[in-house]
Amino acid sequence: MERRTQQRSAIVKAFEHAGRPLSPQEALELARPGATRLGIATVYRTLKTLTNNGTLKAVNLPGEATARYELCGKAHHHHFHCRTCRQVYAVEGCPGNIESFVPKGYLLENHEIVLYGLCSSCRKPKRR
Repeated sequence: MERRTQQRSAIVKAFEHAGRPLSPQEALELARPGATRLGIATVYRTLKTLTNNGTLKAVNLPGEATARYELCGKAHHHHFHCRTCRQVYAVEGCPGNIESFVPKGYLLENHEIVLYGLCSSCRKPKRR
């Protein structure tokens, strides 16, 4: 039986509020107001527990050493990674017809598409 701690609740609420994949550091920053004594080691332990119990799933991006995490239960989707702020956003849906890219005789079992660019906040011109 899992303990329901203030830290775990704050971390889950951070993911619910953000509505996007979070890095461990982002989870720490967003959860800290709800658990002031929260540290990065506790975040990592909690992310592992929440992944093992099916609350979260890891999002591994090419070229990124550390996984991000998002709440489970979403329909199949892909991700957009902002080159400036480094935040990752869920992109709902799928372009479909992915099988047309698979070489003849091969079996497609899964796929992941990551889009890269600037999010709406980073795209706005900076005021001086």
